[in-house]
Order: sequence, then C-alpha cells, then structure tokens
Amino acid sequence: SDLHVFTVQNGMVRVSGQETGGFATRETFADYHLIVEWKWGEATWYPRRFEARNSGVMVHSVGLDGDALACWMQSIECQINEGGCGDLIVVPGKSADPVQLSSEVRVSSDGQSFYQKGGTVKTLRRGRFNWWGRDPDWKNVLWFHGPNDIEKPHGEWNRLEIVCKGSSIECVLNGILVNAGQKSTLTAGKILFQSEGAEIFFRTIEVRPLPK
Repeated sequence: SDLHVFTVQNGMVRVSGQETGGFATRETFADYHLIVEWKWGEATWYPRRFEARNSGVMVHSVGLDGDALACWMQSIECQINEGGCGDLIVVPGKSADPVQLSSEVRVSSDGQSFYQKGGTVKTLRRGRFNWWGRDPDWKNVLWFHGPNDIEKPHGEWNRLEIVCKGSSIECVLNGILVNAGQKSTLTAGKILFQSEGAEIFFRTIEVRPLPK
C-alpha cells in the first residue's frame, strides 16, 4: 500500500493502523515462547478514530490469507486492546477445519466469560475469553482504562509473552499471567500481527523454542 502501513523505523516496526490487515511470518511455528514488546502510538483512524485502541497477535494462523473477517487467517488471537489486553479470541476461517478452544472461566451475569483458574470449563468455536481483570463495564472508547488493567500507561513499553505448548496457550502481560486456554484444535501455524485502526510499535519480536 502507498499508505506505508508497515514500516521499520529506528529498529522498530511501526504499524500505522490506517488500513485493516497485518503482517505475518513466512514460517509456521509450534511449541514456542513468543516475546513481543509493544507500545501505542498517537494516531487513530476512522471508522475507529474514537474507539479503544486495538491490535493483536494471532497465533496458529492457518488457511488462506484474508479468510477470517476478510482480513486475517483462522487463528487464536491474543488481543492487544485498551482495557482488553490479554483477551483470547477464537477466530474462525472459511478454508480450514473448524477451530475451537477451551478455558477455565467465571461467567458474569451478562454472559461474559472471564479467565479464572479452576473455574468452569467453557469451549468456544468463535468469540472471546476475557482476561481475568477486564472491567466488566468496559466501553469501546479511546483512552479506556480499567481499575485492574496491567497494561502500562500510554506511550510506555509493554511486554506480552505467549506460550504455546501442544494444545495449550498462555498469555502473560508485563510478567503476570492474564489468560490461558487449553485443548486448542490449532497447535501450529504462522504468527500474525494486526493493523486495526490504531498506531502501534513493536521493538522486540522473539520466537524461542520451549525447553525439551
């Protein structure tokens, strides 16, 4: 694109967010520890100009490019979102076998599922497992910040770690386990980084094999 949505600047990958899409690895990965350091930029774009800043890391991405929501691939997404960083989202596609993921959760009175170790096991074929501290009254507005948010203040670097081992996925934000899923029907695939309406910078992307 002549909009230069994806550029490298001063050793960082800048994702402008101006168009919806992403950049992905050429290789597929399984059984790994992914380390991503990221921070928000300032720019946001219509139609999401005033919505909570949004991006994400999609693991185990399979199927055709653009197959999921006309933009991405079938995958499990670890959300990067103001107030929702660490949510796990099951993203189905059209060209791959159906995907599902389970998690231990507590279910709120309005039907939202929040990760809770030892909670009720729930399985999704699409949709979201909220990270355990997500504000149940989250609003999709720019600068949203919940009382339990582990995300650093705007403009500071965050460290997101995603550990994929067999059919399990763990999301660790700034050193704290925020979400976990089990029995994923996807256990290998590409890693995809989203552009979704908000400027974001990545300065570290490391894929480490798990110890034997």
